[in-house]
Amino acid sequence: MEGWETVALTEIATQINRPIEVVPGKSYRTMGVKWWGQGAYERTTIDGSNTAAKTLSIVRSHDLVINKIWVRHGSTAIAGPEVDGCTASGEFPTFELDLTQVLPKWLHWLVKTRTFWSKCDALSRGTSGKNRIKPELFLSVRIPLPPLAEQRRIVARIEALAAEIDEAKRLRREAVEEAGALTLSATEKLFVSESNWTIKETQEFCELPQYGYTESATVEPVGPHFLRITDIQNRQVNWDRVPYCRCPEPSNYLLKPGDLVFARTGATTGKSFVIGDCPETVFASYLIRLRVRDTVLVEYLYSYFQSPGYWQQITDKKEGTGQPNVNGKKLSRLKVPVPPLPEQRRIVAEFDALQAEVDALKHLQSETAAELDALLPAILDRAFKGEL
Repeated sequence: MEGWETVALTEIATQINRPIEVVPGKSYRTMGVKWWGQGAYERTTIDGSNTAAKTLSIVRSHDLVINKIWVRHGSTAIAGPEVDGCTASGEFPTFELDLTQVLPKWLHWLVKTRTFWSKCDALSRGTSGKNRIKPELFLSVRIPLPPLAEQRRIVARIEALAAEIDEAKRLRREAVEEAGALTLSATEKLFVSESNWTIKETQEFCELPQYGYTESATVEPVGPHFLRITDIQNRQVNWDRVPYCRCPEPSNYLLKPGDLVFARTGATTGKSFVIGDCPETVFASYLIRLRVRDTVLVEYLYSYFQSPGYWQQITDKKEGTGQPNVNGKKLSRLKVPVPPLPEQRRIVAEFDALQAEVDALKHLQSETAAELDALLPAILDRAFKGEL
């Protein structure tokens, strides 16, 4: 760190206000600053009649901007061209940089570090107004400042490494997407009807679909467990974490092994899950239960519900939305290709083997994602210690 200094922000940044009068009927672009160093962004365009502020301040590219309340949560950013000309209220103090001493990119990366967040957090504690930090207090934060040439070298190195990390993340996402596409493609082939297969609606071999119980969940053991959509993660349920609910007459809603439950709303609409061994549990109203009576193995039915044939039937094509749409009526009328039982068992075995391979790949990719997420913070920590 030869030639480096440690300076207070006040030595390289000055609070600036570029006020404009707020006029009803006139539009104003507004901006915000995301937490944990995720940058500044354009929020919405408002009419002057929709704010109590008499004036707003113009933000320019390369300004240092903070959110007074959330600066302790990393809500600090260097304004980029995407927010140039936006307006900010008094909750977003703006600072002009002395470009003869500091590169905006130097601060862009510096404010993404845990060390910087910790310093801001320490200064925010105990201040009035929900821990709002005063601009002059924020400017007392001390930062490492090497000569401009060294700043340029380090910034270039950070950006090169960050680009490599982004590329690795892109490849990881593609691998996960390809694994999902492979599952759909392979599953589709499993359910190509043969001459000895029949096509049946689920209502021919299942009980009528049933909607879940409406109640509020609680961590207190006041009744049976209460299974919700969010409790089903990666085709698993951690029953120790499933909450409880008050249900005076639970018998109609109690789950048992072999029950199929479907998400009927939210991001996982259409996803299904087979109940295995479970404690006394009722299912919540955003789930639908389907019980197989005969003819079809529940494991076979679940396998089919992962196939393109199933998803095509529940996709709502009205108005071009292309979104899954599940209700009891639709579930009872789903058409399912039904082979003889020995063939069902073979398909289930092949599907389970395929799913095991995909799960192993996703687990590996998840571990890789965690490692990639940890790389940039480690690089930034070394960079601002002069070790890069």
